[in-house]
Amino acid sequence: MTPGTPRIAIVIVTYNSAQVLEGCLRSLGDGARGVHLAHVVVADNASKDESLKLAGEATGLPMRIVQVGRNAGYAAAVNAGIDVLDIEDLDAVMVINPDCRLRPGSILPLAEALRRPGCGIAAPRLLNPDGSLQPSLRRMPSVGRALAEAVIGGNLAGRIGTLGEMVTNPREYGRAGFVAWATGAAMLVSTKTIKEIGAWDESFLLYSEETEFALRARDHGWMFWYEPTALVEHIGGDSGVNPTLAALLTVNKVALFHRRRGTLASFAYYLAVMLGETVRALAGRRTSRASVMALLRPSRRLQKLAD
Repeated sequence: MTPGTPRIAIVIVTYNSAQVLEGCLRSLGDGARGVHLAHVVVADNASKDESLKLAGEATGLPMRIVQVGRNAGYAAAVNAGIDVLDIEDLDAVMVINPDCRLRPGSILPLAEALRRPGCGIAAPRLLNPDGSLQPSLRRMPSVGRALAEAVIGGNLAGRIGTLGEMVTNPREYGRAGFVAWATGAAMLVSTKTIKEIGAWDESFLLYSEETEFALRARDHGWMFWYEPTALVEHIGGDSGVNPTLAALLTVNKVALFHRRRGTLASFAYYLAVMLGETVRALAGRRTSRASVMALLRPSRRLQKLAD
């Protein structure tokens, strides 16, 4: 991060996001207090609603619109958005979902965090629309953590020491510091990190792409900072109720683990995840039933997003 006022670009990925995009765009001016907001890029995955119209009508923002041309996935749209930027003239790029609302001054603490030696990515404290905490921090994936979450559930495992991958203890969210990774609804990435580690992995389409990017950055020595004074409201929640999205999330996290670990550990992780989803499917959870089916027999539907 260069001295002086940080120069920031924002990339927003849209796909039929008209219902939430206007609120996101309205929040950016106040959210960027204290930084120089150089560009706001809306990278659109062939929306069929009014997303592009809303982006085109946004005023008071340095807007740029990129039409991907198809529903190519989240990572592909992020890459398309970054590709139109001159990152040599920027300090960092903030990638956010269209269902995010930046609280006033929320970008500056993230930009200041990137001034720390070795810090390549910074994430805010995510809030639900009612103002309550939205757990977003994650620990390194492991077989033990997957098994713990399968047996006692992610919420409880995340409250007991470092037992779970998902951090659910509210006290952990009051402390700034380095973390393994965080969900990708909103994150600020230094341009130095982008230049060194390259593009987001488009093979994931949706879910786990931010995990892969964060862990790849970590492999290159770039650390991930969590900053609780930066507040971002995130509506979210689709993967918790949509069986197809839930299945895609589950399959992708297993696939990512397999890429990064050996065959034996990957098989054990697969079994642990399968156990947890099977138990919840038998209890009647539709999303878990879809996840079990996808783990047993990955569908081509999960390899290509809807047009």
